[in-house]
Amino acid sequence: MKDLQISSQELNVLLKELEKTTKLPGDVVEFGCYAGDTSVVLAEAIKNDTSKWLYLYDSFEGLPAKTEEDQSGSGRFEEGALKVSPETVARKFKKYNLPDPVITKKWFDQIDSSDLPNQIAFALLDGDFYQSIKISFQKIEPLMVDGGIIAIHDYRNSELPGVARAVNEFFEAHSDEYDFRLVETLAILERK
Repeated sequence: MKDLQISSQELNVLLKELEKTTKLPGDVVEFGCYAGDTSVVLAEAIKNDTSKWLYLYDSFEGLPAKTEEDQSGSGRFEEGALKVSPETVARKFKKYNLPDPVITKKWFDQIDSSDLPNQIAFALLDGDFYQSIKISFQKIEPLMVDGGIIAIHDYRNSELPGVARAVNEFFEAHSDEYDFRLVETLAILERK
């Protein structure tokens, strides 16, 4: 898929981490699905597991404005960039004959409990900015099952410094509950 925003090595890491959660209760969520390319790969991996659903969250309005925590000097990743429609994502699922995901079109801070599954086994956070990652953690953490995995994209991306800051703050507050490791540009948190 030509629009993939994640490397093939990172995709392999995500699939291995997702596989570790297959026997756990709970669903799969992705905060920041963009055009749905990674979403399709996640859906393919769980398509034969009738106990798991894929939930996708995105504003579909592009990136929000950067905050102080996101300033890197880079001219990339500006407000409104990476805008797509939910229909674009839905068409990809039809193209690959995959079950429809649950798609929620909201800014992350507008997501409420009725938009979320009851339990989460695997979460991919790809919000690019500090507030997006911080809010994603707030939404999913109470729902993570024991052994559940949170993968955060762009932890090692110098153009997106807010991601690492949000992850580090979360882990500092939850180090008794999660193991932390880095693979490629991904931060991986596994609930103990």
